[in-house]
Amino acid sequence: MKGDVVALIAIFAIFSLVVQPGQAVTCGQVDAALVPCISYLTGHDASPSPPCCAGVKAVKGMAQTTADKRACCGCVKAAANRYADLKDAAAQSLPTKCGVQMDVPISRSVDCDKIN
Repeated sequence: MKGDVVALIAIFAIFSLVVQPGQAVTCGQVDAALVPCISYLTGHDASPSPPCCAGVKAVKGMAQTTADKRACCGCVKAAANRYADLKDAAAQSLPTKCGVQMDVPISRSVDCDKIN
């Protein structure tokens, strides 16, 4: 229950922090958006929750320019590396399961400098 409340607060926070044109994406924004996905990404949930998918959509909305995509990628990569039990298959399937076409892969090993 407490985790659900924290996840909802994180989702509301991310929507209030949606990047305005000309502002740089921060890892705090990306992390807040993807916090609800941790259970799915670590194999504790069989599918991503609605707040998780809302966060994935929020990250897509943040990543509009090449610089923003690379910044989001770096943030996602750093976050993924903080979770030793992150399931690579779950991370790779997350955007598809949420119905989002992502330009930013969720991976520990992606080269963010190659993202356009």
